[in-house]
Amino acid sequence: MKIHHIAIICSVYEISKHFYTETLGLRIVREVYRKERESYKCDLAIGEDYVIELFSFPNPPTRPSRPESCGLRHLTFSVEDVYIKRQELIAKGLACEEIRVDEFTEKQIFFTQDPDALPIEFYEI
Repeated sequence: MKIHHIAIICSVYEISKHFYTETLGLRIVREVYRKERESYKCDLAIGEDYVIELFSFPNPPTRPSRPESCGLRHLTFSVEDVYIKRQELIAKGLACEEIRVDEFTEKQIFFTQDPDALPIEFYEI
């Protein structure tokens, strides 16, 4: 029917929570601390759509990036205007790649990354 949510494990919860809420603008639906797991779980939404579970666990391994490994390659957000979104993120201190055209869809895109180096793509609809 559709993707329900994407789960992301972060290394420093407060930094990643700030990134996804303050920098990207996702809304917190629910946030809990699970003492038995020493873990936070934060449910995040875009508008009314629940999209991301942000988890923290003690000492998670770092994400391999090069060479690319099996697993989630990147997370993509749709935006109306990639130029405006890129400028907003740069103003918030993010390093963003140059805007380019996807060779298959001919849509404009650019990449940045979250605090744990998960690639984040912005795709113009």
